[in-house]
Amino acid sequence: MKPLSRQYLIKNSHLLVTPALVVFPEIIEMNIKQMVKMSSDPLKLRPHVKTYKMAEVVKLQLNHGIKKFKAATFAESEMVAEAGAQDILLAYHIVGPNIKRAVNFVKKYPDVNFMVIADHIESISELNNAMVKAGETIEVLLDIDTGLHRTGVEPGDQAFNLYKEIDNSPGIKAGGFHIYDGHLHQSDRKDRAVAVHQAFQKVSLLRDKLLSAGSKVPRLVCGGTATFPIYAEMNDSFVEYSPGTCIFHDIGYDTMFPDLHFTPAAVILTRVISLPGQGLVTLDLGCKAVASDPLMTNRVFFPQLPDAELVLQNEEHLVIKTTQASKLKPSNELVGIPWHICPTTALNKEVGVVQNNYVKEFWKVVARDRVLNI
Repeated sequence: MKPLSRQYLIKNSHLLVTPALVVFPEIIEMNIKQMVKMSSDPLKLRPHVKTYKMAEVVKLQLNHGIKKFKAATFAESEMVAEAGAQDILLAYHIVGPNIKRAVNFVKKYPDVNFMVIADHIESISELNNAMVKAGETIEVLLDIDTGLHRTGVEPGDQAFNLYKEIDNSPGIKAGGFHIYDGHLHQSDRKDRAVAVHQAFQKVSLLRDKLLSAGSKVPRLVCGGTATFPIYAEMNDSFVEYSPGTCIFHDIGYDTMFPDLHFTPAAVILTRVISLPGQGLVTLDLGCKAVASDPLMTNRVFFPQLPDAELVLQNEEHLVIKTTQASKLKPSNELVGIPWHICPTTALNKEVGVVQNNYVKEFWKVVARDRVLNI
């Protein structure tokens, strides 16, 4: 069995109940520094917090001059506000009871520049009416679809008219555009850059048309981790970058995007529980402990067993096949790097924090819940 890299060595691992997600603050800080270096200005960054959902990680970024954050839920937004940040974009469409929650959030955190996104006249109107009734205002970014086709409107006449509707509504303020291009998965950086620039041309034309028509377009919140380097090179004064995964990084991004120079900062400690023969090893790492949205064969990578093939996973079991099976026995520990860290984090109530190769404390994954107080 291959020796474990010293950066993932945990000398008091016997104290951890497995499967256990553990994080390494030194690596997290290294990734944050790399993110800041790539952006050239920390004030251009608006990292997404969905990857980690922990206040301690927000505070680490604040210490490095990052002031703006992007969230996917009210719980994440509240966690960020409680950690001390004062500029938060909830990049999610506000409908139903969340309209009242938006009013309550603005009232509870008056010093926070809190923003949301929208792409439909009905949700814009309902949010505006609620804010007017409450005597409050909120910034709204128009959600632009550049090809993902998940939410948003294409950058054309409909987008222009919707933005003008936002701009002319008394309870909401036009906050710019939100552009997420999660469909751009080109491994070759040059191909990815071509796709980003092609899509951004239409976005830029829409911005210029609105500016000429007298509207304010304060910001364009663009991209995710994969396209972050491309936007960072544009040097467009309107653009903010919103990478997320790179703060923890994972084996999926490491495999798909070799130009992203980040290091996995969160791993799963797991133990052998059975050796069913024929080169098979069963671990206590079921789909309740690691993200199951990737293909089953790609859900986790074991640095100590680089030839490991994932053959079966259930709720509490993961069966792998390896030529090293005969060298293992029950209770042996392995470290696994998740393929997709964001939903993996959300499966854990807390994470072990490893410093100088020892688990020193635990951080609560506060925002894994949908509701905290608001």
